[in-house]
Amino acid sequence: MTISVLLVEDHRLVREALRDTLAKQPDIKVVGEADDAGTALERARSLGPDVVILDDSLPDMNGIEAVAKLKGRDGVKAKIAALSAHADRRLVTGMLRAGASAYVTKSSAMTELLEAIRAVAAGQSYLCREVAGSVVTTVLDGEPSHLSQREHEVLGLVATGVRSPAIASQLHIAVGTVEAHRRNIMRKLELHTVAELTRYAMREGMFSP
Repeated sequence: MTISVLLVEDHRLVREALRDTLAKQPDIKVVGEADDAGTALERARSLGPDVVILDDSLPDMNGIEAVAKLKGRDGVKAKIAALSAHADRRLVTGMLRAGASAYVTKSSAMTELLEAIRAVAAGQSYLCREVAGSVVTTVLDGEPSHLSQREHEVLGLVATGVRSPAIASQLHIAVGTVEAHRRNIMRKLELHTVAELTRYAMREGMFSP
């Protein structure tokens, strides 16, 4: 089976290098390219790729919000492999919570990106070796237990600047439910503004600034 891939990378030379490498793989076919999140969403819908390789730093949207858009209620079925220049565990966990199935740093060997593509196409998850250890540490350390799992998800998205409609789409819930979760989070944490929520999430390692 050939794995169809959409490349989303705003640096043309990087994108071309990735395309040339993937073209040499007998089981992978690049069916489209994009250099911003808006174009990526349009092409993902029209082309229906199996995997979207998504740069986490695009000119029109941060990586976490881009993943949320792609994986939202009206989004795409494609698996997302995040490609990043950063190995910060907070960014890694933020991308995974938003819906990415894989995370590979640009400093990783190309073989790891190929492994990631094949893994997510097969319904698995993948973390490059550079970040796997730090994510395991995050999981073992745990997070505050007085917030529900859904509240953790909402908090992570709110704190990274994702707006309520996009959160609702990503989590398949109503906008009013998102707002209710936001109020409950603020009440439980005794916080009163999005800025305070953001600082809290950063301290807890939920995303990278």
